[in-house]
Amino acid sequence: MIQGVGQGGLAKAAIEAALASMQQRGVRTEGATARGAEGALAAGAPAPSFSDALTQGIAKADESIKASETLPVDLLTGKVGDFHEVAGQLKQAELAFKFSLEVRNKLIDAYRETMRMSV
Repeated sequence: MIQGVGQGGLAKAAIEAALASMQQRGVRTEGATARGAEGALAAGAPAPSFSDALTQGIAKADESIKASETLPVDLLTGKVGDFHEVAGQLKQAELAFKFSLEVRNKLIDAYRETMRMSV
């Protein structure tokens, strides 16, 4: 399932990074990359509703983008000592934005496809 997500692999990288993050926190994800989201929810916790998951995703992407806006100033003032840290966080914010954009595009495509259906 992950192989078919996104154009150019950005979404795939974001999903794999999220799965790696979940594994570090101790959530069971055996076979999640092969089975998709079903494997990620194997921890026994109830699945969040679609609107909750969408709201949380948007909030995380917004938080990442807002945090990256102050990084160049922090680098110049000396609060952040390593340029590579700034570059990595800026790239992470870019990936979060592009992934959010892809999700939006998929939702719009699904809406248009639904509107084309005859009843």
